[in-house]
Amino acid sequence: MRAALHNSFASACFLVLSLFASSVSAQTPDEHAAHHPPEAAAPSSQPAPERGQGMMSGGMGQMMDGMMEKMGAPKPRDLYPSLMSLPNLPHEQRHAIEFQAHRRMVDGAELMEKALSGLSAAARREDFRAMQEAVPLLREGVAQFDSGLAAHRALAEGRAPRNVALSWFKREMNLSSPSAQAGQETADQAMHYLVMAILAAFAVAMIGMYFLKMRRAASLLKALRDPGSVASATTSVPETPSKARESASGRSAEQTRVTTTSTTTSAGSSKIAVPEPQPAPHPPPKFPVMKSASEPVDKWRGALRVCRVFQEARGVKTFRLAALDHIALPFTYFPGQFMTVSAPIAGKTVRRSYTIASSPTQLHYASITVKREEHGAFSRYLHDEIEEGDTVDVVAPNGKFTFTGTEADGIVLIAGGVGLTPMMSIIRYLTDIGWHKDIYLLFCCRTTSDFMFREELEQLQERHPNLHVFASMTRADGAIWMGLKGRFTKEIVAHLVPEIAKHRVHVCGPPPMMEATRSMLGELGVPEEQIHTEAFGPARPPHQSMSAHEDGLVAVDESTDAQEHHVRFIQAHKEGVVRGRSTILDLADSIGVDIDNSCRTGQCGMCKVKLRSGQVTMEAEDALSDEEKREGVILACQAIPSTDAEVEA
Repeated sequence: MRAALHNSFASACFLVLSLFASSVSAQTPDEHAAHHPPEAAAPSSQPAPERGQGMMSGGMGQMMDGMMEKMGAPKPRDLYPSLMSLPNLPHEQRHAIEFQAHRRMVDGAELMEKALSGLSAAARREDFRAMQEAVPLLREGVAQFDSGLAAHRALAEGRAPRNVALSWFKREMNLSSPSAQAGQETADQAMHYLVMAILAAFAVAMIGMYFLKMRRAASLLKALRDPGSVASATTSVPETPSKARESASGRSAEQTRVTTTSTTTSAGSSKIAVPEPQPAPHPPPKFPVMKSASEPVDKWRGALRVCRVFQEARGVKTFRLAALDHIALPFTYFPGQFMTVSAPIAGKTVRRSYTIASSPTQLHYASITVKREEHGAFSRYLHDEIEEGDTVDVVAPNGKFTFTGTEADGIVLIAGGVGLTPMMSIIRYLTDIGWHKDIYLLFCCRTTSDFMFREELEQLQERHPNLHVFASMTRADGAIWMGLKGRFTKEIVAHLVPEIAKHRVHVCGPPPMMEATRSMLGELGVPEEQIHTEAFGPARPPHQSMSAHEDGLVAVDESTDAQEHHVRFIQAHKEGVVRGRSTILDLADSIGVDIDNSCRTGQCGMCKVKLRSGQVTMEAEDALSDEEKREGVILACQAIPSTDAEVEA
């Protein structure tokens, strides 16, 4: 079948070219000469063109002939050099060139006929070598025929023979015309400029977007840092106290939507962007700038969820409290402050205050560490009944026993027992923020089994060279203890803390320990204003001893010359007698008058009542403002009557 296809193709090509060659060869040289005068000389008798006649004449023509032969193109045989110089030849020589062109067409047709015959025969034999040898012969015949035909057409149409020769030469050499090259170069340049313009426009757009984003970010940062500067410029949108608190706590961009509010000024009407709070199911954490806890802070009241419970030491547990339905805590606090926790116990709401042991940098929970007291109703309730997932009512934050790193260039923390909890909040906060000043912790407890947060303190001390932890056991039984034993003395403290008189000192623990420590610090030259204390119960007044009550100590009158004063509770319509150094709150508890209380140290302020008549003395009154003192407000947990008195309770 393949041979049949070859035969058919060869036969078709042979037939077409035979007919064409026959039509060309049918005109004999004599017939051709009849159309032209016989004075045309043969090409061989043509005079040599003069120097400078034609671009392809002389040596240049020979060089091009040799180059064309090397590249496989057929030798032009003096025809095309003659065409190049044809405009300079006499009129009679043009007829000779026309005769030569006709001769080339005849010779080319004969070569094509011969090549096609050989190609057809080789195709029938499937002689591929013979077929390949016939192809150059066919190509040469086509070239001769085409060159003669081009010359005839140029002479017939009146085209310049020089252009005919150049066109044939370029076609044989596969060269494009200068105009085509120029057009291609122009197109390439246009494309190049277009691509560069697009890239430049893209770069300008990206730079513009970058500067726009930076400008918006700078505006947002300025609004977050000084949110009142925008709101103060408006007169038609007053800011409520709740909005002011939100602004002061640093609302994030996700909680703020900028709206346009029209305001009228003396210059005319303008539009000012005012941030408005938007509710968010999961508000981002808020963290205040730590400055001082002396300024009044609105307390948060609500329920918190007990998310985790840890056993810290023997009889000591840590309770982590988190928000019910949000990620962040609903309040912020300073390191060293406490919260008041309340719960219904035996049909009565009982409140107790516990120091927040976690760091304010931990925005997702607040932890309290509580020691279980055998006679403490609330501590037994937390240890025995509270489980993970339960809720408790909280009022927070409160207290002024704080340190944020801005008050002094160094801090000495002296703690006893569970008095370590506020110290842990301060240590955790200072190490979290990378505070580089010296932190000294002097901690005393009974045994190593009572050493809370031991592993955490050891790890923090390894990571923070400015943290110096010194622990002492009063009873070194249980695990092996190679450290200090007994209570801290003046000599030991002076050795452990160089130049302690230049440091701020915080003391927290049982009242006897705090009294002894305060006296010792005075002997070491520490100024009184540099000593800050936090007690778990009221300080022991003269002629009184201390007995355990809840997580701290309460006073028990032992004086032989105790005075008696009559106290009447106006709202409860009850009255009683206060003996010795007992407080109004002690009397209220004994006769069933309900007065809110928590810390019993004069710090939380929950036991505030108004004194209607009489006089009292108070050991601590930090929770009272100057205005409250002028109005006669007292702290029931600290008020010791010096005369008969009446209170609104």
